[in-house]
Amino acid sequence: MNVNLTAIAGFLAGHARVLDRRRYDHLMGNGDAASVLAALEAYRNPDGGYGWGLEPDLRSPESQPGAALHAFEVFEDIAPETAPQAVVLCDWLGSVTLPDGGLPFSLPLTLADATAPWWAGGDAGTSSLQITAISAASAHRVAAHDPAVAAHPWPARATRYCLDTIQALDAAPHAYELAFAVRFLDAVYDREPRAAGLLKRLGEHIPADGRVPVEGGAEGEALRPLDFAPHPGRPVRDLFEPDVIAADLVRLAGEQHDDGGWSVDYARISPAGALEWRGAATLRAVEVLRANGMI
Repeated sequence: MNVNLTAIAGFLAGHARVLDRRRYDHLMGNGDAASVLAALEAYRNPDGGYGWGLEPDLRSPESQPGAALHAFEVFEDIAPETAPQAVVLCDWLGSVTLPDGGLPFSLPLTLADATAPWWAGGDAGTSSLQITAISAASAHRVAAHDPAVAAHPWPARATRYCLDTIQALDAAPHAYELAFAVRFLDAVYDREPRAAGLLKRLGEHIPADGRVPVEGGAEGEALRPLDFAPHPGRPVRDLFEPDVIAADLVRLAGEQHDDGGWSVDYARISPAGALEWRGAATLRAVEVLRANGMI
């Protein structure tokens, strides 16, 4: 299955945020880290956190845990270069972390318009394994090349919460909680002794074909093998047969539309969010396919 690379830049010009266009240019060797960080700065607040729709379905301006994970993704993109904003983001996350070490799913909104109900209805007083796990996973991937993030106390604090909470699970978690916990365990696999056993245990909740329906999601919404294990050479890949990953790569490549972009199968909440998700999905598809030698 061939990917039409020549159509992607034009698609992004008409559908994506400046941030995702800058990230794409950097990914393809045509941009620089400074330009990516300048685009990210538009979403940053004086407290060191991020808001303003960096998470496309959370449009409120104040800093939110859901936006922090997307900021960490950008800091990961620019490796081996580092950004001082990354350790400041860890400071902010530490300031909103609850006593048990977890992050709330979301904080109170100052503007609820155009925001998904799951973000608007988040409990600010209860820790969320889903949001803590994926945020900590992203932070650990940044820490691999950023000594300041590696030395910061917040990732270690969040890691303890995630490991303890995953170990206490006694039933199959929601699809996104499962995927994000798996990706967290993969991120800390080499440094946390409990990770291997917990990853194997969570893998028992993933069907052989790797397709996990999203309960309460849009019609037909499901997570796929590449949502759990996007990159080769990682321990999480051992949860899947090679032909399952190979088939999912073909699926992902084949989902490029004639206009050059990719779509998402989850609910569209706002016109801006729907547009931005297509840009973000296209960037992710190219990154995953490129990492797996498909581009």
